[in-house]
Amino acid sequence: MKATSLPLCDPDMSEFELDAVRQVLISSSLSAGPVVEEFEAAFAQYLGRKHAIAVASGEIGLLLTLQAFGIGKGDEVVASAHSFRETAHAIMLSGARPVFADIDYWAGTISPDKAAAVLTERTRAIIGANANGHPAPWQPLRELAKSAGVALIEDSTEAIGSIYKGSPVGTFGDCSIFDFSQPGALVCGEGGMIVTDDDDRAIAIRRLRSRRIDERSSVVIGAVAPLQANLSDLSAALGLAQLRRIDVLLARRKCVEAWYYDYLRSFEGIKDPYIAPDVEEVHWFLYVVHLGTRFSRSSRDSIVDDLHREQIEAAAYSQPLHLQRLYFNAGYRRGDFFVTEKVADRAVALPFHAHLTEAQVAFIVGTMKDASINVGAGAAIY
Repeated sequence: MKATSLPLCDPDMSEFELDAVRQVLISSSLSAGPVVEEFEAAFAQYLGRKHAIAVASGEIGLLLTLQAFGIGKGDEVVASAHSFRETAHAIMLSGARPVFADIDYWAGTISPDKAAAVLTERTRAIIGANANGHPAPWQPLRELAKSAGVALIEDSTEAIGSIYKGSPVGTFGDCSIFDFSQPGALVCGEGGMIVTDDDDRAIAIRRLRSRRIDERSSVVIGAVAPLQANLSDLSAALGLAQLRRIDVLLARRKCVEAWYYDYLRSFEGIKDPYIAPDVEEVHWFLYVVHLGTRFSRSSRDSIVDDLHREQIEAAAYSQPLHLQRLYFNAGYRRGDFFVTEKVADRAVALPFHAHLTEAQVAFIVGTMKDASINVGAGAAIY
């Protein structure tokens, strides 16, 4: 595909980030070192959690978390069918079996009732994801995990800054995982962070993640094979600089969100952005437009193609996990998760970043409206 003039994401960088990276480049250490430790301490303080462990990616963070809970072959982990594939991949890589559950139509997050219906004696954990920035229903999920005696893991890779019942995302899971790759608000190239208040779990995750050079002669620590899934000081410097500007980064994205909302209000046949009653703040990962039910999957794809022709990078927001080849072979079929399929077939992710102007947002929405005329304009929302 040709380079787009309006990309889906475009990191919000400043001289502050450039200076932070420059300081590491002229230092004696580029690999994991003191800057990583500073980033971890700052991130833990930001969320008010005891431990933050920097890792190479959100997927690896989830894998290490599952391993730290002793989850492996023969175990089951319940997760949403409406998510990016990295969540299910981490479960598979741990040796456990992903068991999918359907979602709430409005929020796009895992339904506690539907998760409860698929629990078995082999279930060891429930993963709740703050889908596209919208917090999952954490109170009922916590009650479900407690009653079932399983771990509750929070996938917050898409939701930094969002708030549920007065608390920020990342504070609800026994362990919570963030990812710092594009198109998130805080980016450092590639990387992630695991946060927890559990001392033993934090020690286990660190030992599974990596070994320091000064530990190379330890027989005890050498009994476990780590992944060497460190974050580098270079990436940590960028992430730390972004964290220190996080309120500004999120506020700038809020301005773009407001423009989208204003221009999309006259677009008939789409579902308005939804915020659940217990949610006080949502910072969207991408700006996702949900087309009405008279739009089909093929018409959604046609709209995306028309946007591409105008050099607007847009995409189908998700492909249901249970319909991907790896899990299709496990016995899942179309129709197993009606709500996930209904939402995924009609969701369009539009460019969303702080560098967009109001005129560009108007052009994107206008192009999408024009593209919809012949494929279902005026469709019913529900």
